[in-house]
Order: sequence, then structure tokens, then C-alpha cells
Amino acid sequence: MLSTVLLEAANIGNAYGVAALGAGVAAAGGGIGIGLIGSGAVQSIARQPDAIGDIRSNMILAAALVEGAAFFAMVIGLLVIFLK
Repeated sequence: MLSTVLLEAANIGNAYGVAALGAGVAAAGGGIGIGLIGSGAVQSIARQPDAIGDIRSNMILAAALVEGAAFFAMVIGLLVIFLK
């Protein structure tokens, strides 16, 4: 009886830890992705300054998509913690 209660408590604790880890990895992945997008855009602008408008608009769109996906992953991870 006591061992099943302890095992269930350990499983719940593991679920919280994995959910928190997933939210953290999503935030870090989003930050790295947006950094790479910005780096690529700056390098592209340096090579072809005439295309600054097209590069900037594509960079903003790509960064928004990466940020949206990362935010969605963080929300799902945090929902697991708060709704369990």
C-alpha cells in the first residue's frame, strides 16, 4: 500500500519535472532559432544591401513563426504542470 502511494507520488513528480524541462527546452530552442534567423538576415543584408526590405520582412515572418511555435510548446508544458 505504502509503496504504491510512493510510486505514484514519484511518477507525478517526474511528470512535473519533465513538463518543466520541456518548457525550458522550448524557450531555449526558440531563442536559438530567432538568433540564427537574425544572424542570417544580417549576413544577407551585408552581402546584398539592395534587398534589405525583402530580407527584413522575411526575417520578421520567420521569427514570428518560430516564436509562436516555441510559445505553444511552453504553454503545453506549463499546462501539464498546472492541470495535473
